[in-house]
Amino acid sequence: MQRLTHQARLEWHGSTGEGYRSYPRSHAATAPPAEAALHLSADPHFRGDATLLNPEQLVVLAASSCQLLSFLSLAARRHVNVVRYTDNAVGHLSEDLRRARIELIELAPVIEVAPGTDEALVLTLVGQAHEECYIANSLNSTVTLKPTIRTAT
Repeated sequence: MQRLTHQARLEWHGSTGEGYRSYPRSHAATAPPAEAALHLSADPHFRGDATLLNPEQLVVLAASSCQLLSFLSLAARRHVNVVRYTDNAVGHLSEDLRRARIELIELAPVIEVAPGTDEALVLTLVGQAHEECYIANSLNSTVTLKPTIRTAT
């Protein structure tokens, strides 16, 4: 069985010679063949630039995006007409920074469906998508779901 691979390239330059407080946290990331670069930094708590995305946010975004894509795939195969999906996901970092990790990711998708859609089926598909989401399955974090289903007007 052939494995899918995903490549990423990270680039940083600067100097750590002046100690922890002085070196730049900003860096760039690309993922070929995509040409767009992400400009990243550390979380502001770790002296990073608050105007840039940080790795913790990327983990939360990845879990949210994977849930969305898994759900849309299932909905499309069942011909469930989803017309809008938003998620305000939140990741919670452990308080014990000696074993720092994102302990919990809370996904809160708001899913708008066409009138006449079976909401119970939508909730079933949300749960199935969660079980199939390879990002959530790859994480050591707990990933929870609190979906809201709305009928589009």
